[in-house]
Amino acid sequence: MAQLTQPVRPAGASRSAATAEKPRRFRLRAKGAGKQQDGGPVAYLFLIVAALLSLFPLYWTVVAASHTDTDIVTPPTPLLPGSHLIENLKIVWSQVDMTTALINSTIVAGCVAFSTVLFATLAGFAFAKLEFRGRNALLTIVVATMTIPPQLTVIPLYQIITNVGWVGHIQSVILPSLVAAFGVFFMRQFLAEALPVELVEAARVDGANSLRIIWHVVFPIARPAMAVLGMLVFVQSWNDFFWPFIALNQQNPTVQVALAGLGSGDHTIDHAVVVTGALVATLPLLLVFAVLGKQIVGGITAGAVKS
Repeated sequence: MAQLTQPVRPAGASRSAATAEKPRRFRLRAKGAGKQQDGGPVAYLFLIVAALLSLFPLYWTVVAASHTDTDIVTPPTPLLPGSHLIENLKIVWSQVDMTTALINSTIVAGCVAFSTVLFATLAGFAFAKLEFRGRNALLTIVVATMTIPPQLTVIPLYQIITNVGWVGHIQSVILPSLVAAFGVFFMRQFLAEALPVELVEAARVDGANSLRIIWHVVFPIARPAMAVLGMLVFVQSWNDFFWPFIALNQQNPTVQVALAGLGSGDHTIDHAVVVTGALVATLPLLLVFAVLGKQIVGGITAGAVKS
């Protein structure tokens, strides 16, 4: 009987010959690998719907702020802007000192964001790239502090600011928040991956001291993470209500403390005025993101691309 035999490939055959024997569809798929794919109509439709759903709460806030309280609570709920926005803004400024509140919130959020980014970057660099005794134990303690509820620290913290005479002053809100354990852990994780230890050693060989290494090596590499952390801390500090409500008062409030005194009178709540105050409190955050959002996204993209 005749035997079926298969062709034997020579031992010295190149890998390109083996690749040439693959089906055409596999070669076409490999040829298009790594290229940016165009989104289909379904992807665009999904993104449009997601964007509209995300923007609808902000849109409805604008609509509610431009109507009276009766228009809001009486069905059907209005979906188009009204003509009472200026009137509601005047009521907001007459009931609370919103100008002082905006200035105080800007100072508090700016100082807290700047100090947190600075100290968290320095501590994250130390925990990520410097060798010292007890490093892992100290990092564990820092991370463990994130599990402590902030309500447990209110009484001793209030006693401290009372003893130093800071009740009602914005430094009572700034100083307890100068650095956060989350920021330290965030920067440590970023620098552990993004900063090569060889780069730090090369700088030391060139005679750079620790300050020059931090300024010329660490900060440029950590800039994307610093921008993201700064934005997160700024928003969190701007929206903080619990501790500022205890430490401050309506004579020297932040935005969130001022909002607590809005809309109340004659045992009723004017919802339109409250929503107008919330709109005023939201606009600075939108402005900050509009100014810094492109730099933050661009920094993240640049930091994600390896050379």
